[in-house]
Amino acid sequence: MERDLLWALAQQPGEVVDSDDLLQEVWGYPPGLNTRTLDVHIGRLRRKLGENGRNPRHILTVRSVGYRFDPSPDT
Repeated sequence: MERDLLWALAQQPGEVVDSDDLLQEVWGYPPGLNTRTLDVHIGRLRRKLGENGRNPRHILTVRSVGYRFDPSPDT
């Protein structure tokens, strides 16, 4: 699942991907479903990428919308 999630984000680098869209694309969940599945898997991906939970560099949260993947952030 994490590979599919990363792939879905990487297909739109620099763009915000809606949480509902990710849940539907990766898990087949209907829009509007309230679940922590996405948050848990994003956290796992961040750890595997060696990111600091408080200051992620590659997978950024866009509050109340979704996530944005930045493959080459400024450091």
